[in-house]
This record gives sequence, structure tokens and C-alpha cells, in this order.
Amino acid sequence: MKKVLVMVLLAVASIAIANQRAYAQMKSTDMNPMVGGAPMLKAKDIVDNAMNSQDHTTLVAAVKAAGLVATLKSKGPFTVFAPTNDAFEKLPAGTVDMLLKPENKAMLAKVLTYHVLPGKFDSDAIAKRIKAGHGKAWFTTVSGNKLTAWMDGSTLVLTDEKGGQSRVTITNVYQSNGVIHVVDTVLLPK
Repeated sequence: MKKVLVMVLLAVASIAIANQRAYAQMKSTDMNPMVGGAPMLKAKDIVDNAMNSQDHTTLVAAVKAAGLVATLKSKGPFTVFAPTNDAFEKLPAGTVDMLLKPENKAMLAKVLTYHVLPGKFDSDAIAKRIKAGHGKAWFTTVSGNKLTAWMDGSTLVLTDEKGGQSRVTITNVYQSNGVIHVVDTVLLPK
């Protein structure tokens, strides 16, 4: 009888330990949304998480070509509006290839840094700025250009300086050095 009791106690203890490990693993991801089929871990930086997303291979290649890897791996914090591969495909034919050429590095860097805000702005912080602005919020990006944010129902929409619009499809992907919001269209500065 004692052996059975000991075995039951050991089984309960094993289950408790397994549950603690599962909880710790779940807590380590802090329930960030999956992006591009990959878990986005808060302990990783913007670049490391983006490299795991199958939906952001064009963005990662562009960040490397523009020489922005070290910047986006730095302490930050940054808010990145991350265009998907499909967003880049919406650009006129040949645009991405042209931007990736070494002689266009400065232009590529300007387009990419137009998608980055200094500071950490999750969806709540952006919503507060929109409310304070009576329906619109204006942000100065790392490129020095302006970006307008507003709500279309429950969807956050960004308007670039050329009047183009991009919808945020995934919000609040927290990183060790900021936050990413996935967008469906590439934003273009003047």
C-alpha cells in the first residue's frame, strides 16, 4: 500500500513539474502572436524575430542590403511597421530589385527607416495618440519624415507622405528592443 501511495505521489509531482515547465515555456513567449509561421519571442530582438518569419524574407534581405542590421539589433526601443513579402510585391515591377542594388543603398535605407519610430508604441499607445489628435496621430519616423495613423473601425491604418495607405494586420509583436506591427503595404516617404 505504501509503495502505491509513493508511486501516486511521484506521479503527481511529475505532473506538477511538467505543468510548471509548460507554464514557464508559455510565459517565455508571453503569448506573442505567431508571425510568418514562427513564434515571436520577447527575449529576441527585432532582427532575430524577423529572420524567423517566412512572411518577412524580403524585409530581412532589404534590412541587410541597407546596412541596418546593427541598428535594429541595438537597444532601441523601436516601433517597426514591418511590411510582408506580399506588401513588397505590391510595388511596381522591378522596384525591389532596383532598391536592393548597392548604388541605391541610401534610398533603400530611407524607405526602411520610414517604417521605424523611435520609441516603443504598442497599439494602446498609438490609440491614445489618435484619440488625443481627434481621430489622427502624427509620428516622425527615424528617416525624419511624417507618418499619419488613424483607425478604420478596429483596424489601425497608416498613411504615408504620398497618400498611400497601409493596414496593420498584426499588432503588438513585442521584442526585446521594441515592438513590431505587421503591415500589408510598403510606406513611401516623399
